[in-house]
Amino acid sequence: MNKPAMWIFTVSAMCVSITAQAESAAEKAFTDELLECAAYYQISSEAIGAMNAPQMKAVGERLKTSAVDAVKIAGKYRDPAQVDKDVVTAKQKQIAQLGGSNNLGGLMSKYKDSCKSIVTDPQKRLDYWTMATM
Repeated sequence: MNKPAMWIFTVSAMCVSITAQAESAAEKAFTDELLECAAYYQISSEAIGAMNAPQMKAVGERLKTSAVDAVKIAGKYRDPAQVDKDVVTAKQKQIAQLGGSNNLGGLMSKYKDSCKSIVTDPQKRLDYWTMATM
C-alpha cells in the first residue's frame, strides 16, 4: 500500500473509531437518563397508588405506562436484563434522596418535565447527547 492510501486508511479508521466512541458515550448518557426517568415514574405511580384516591387512578396508570415506555426505549441501547438492574439501582438512589419522606416534590421538580420530553421524543434527546459527547 502506498503512503497516501495508508494515510487515508488510517485517518478513516480513526474517524470511525471516534464516531463509535461518541455514539457509545451518547447512548450511555441517554440510557442513564431513561433509567432515572423509569425509576421516577415507578416511584410516583406507586406513591399515587398507595394514596388509594380513585380520582388519581388515571394519573397513576399514565405514570406506570411512562415507566414501561422508558424501560422499553432504554432496552434498545442496553441489555434489557441490565436495564432492569439499573432501574432498581436508580430507584433506590431516588428513594434515598427522599430521606423517608413521602413528599415527591423534589423528584417532581427534577424529573417531571425532562422525563416527559425524553419519553415523548427520545430521538431529540439522543441527538442532544450525540452532539454533547463529540
